[in-house]
Amino acid sequence: MSITVNGLDELKKLAGSDLGTSEWIEITQERINTFADATGDHQWIHVDPEKAAEGPFGAPIAHGYLTLSLFIPLFTELLDVEGVSTKVNYGLNKVRFPSPVKAGSRIRLVAKLASVEDVPGGVQIAVDGTIEIDGGQKPAAVLQSLSRFYA
Repeated sequence: MSITVNGLDELKKLAGSDLGTSEWIEITQERINTFADATGDHQWIHVDPEKAAEGPFGAPIAHGYLTLSLFIPLFTELLDVEGVSTKVNYGLNKVRFPSPVKAGSRIRLVAKLASVEDVPGGVQIAVDGTIEIDGGQKPAAVLQSLSRFYA
C-alpha cells in the first residue's frame, strides 16, 4: 500500500516513519539471465542452472546488484511523492548482501524514511531498506538509499 504525499513539506513530515512493506516479486531465472546479458556478468553461479545446482548454494543465485536494482521499483510501491519537478537517485550510504537469492525465490522491501534534509532547491531523503526473502532466515540486502526531490 502506497503512501502519497504532495510536495516537499508533506514529505518532511514523514521523516522517521515506517513506509511499510512492498508486494513480493519473483526472481526468475529469466530475470537473472536478462540482468547477466545487460551487465555482461555471466558467471556460472547465476546463469548455469545445472552447474549451480552442484555449487555452494544448490541452485543459481541472483546477482547482488540485481537484487539492489530492484530497490527502486519496490520502493515506488511504498512512497509516491507528487508536486515535485524532479526525482533522482543520489546514491547509497551502505549496502550488504547477507543471503543469496536463489532463482525462483520471492523478495520484498521493508522500508523506513530515516531522514529528510534540505538541499539547495529541494530535499534529500535517506531510506533504510531491508529486502527480505520469502521464507529466508536472513535478508537478501540491507541498505540505506539516498534520493533527492526538487521543487
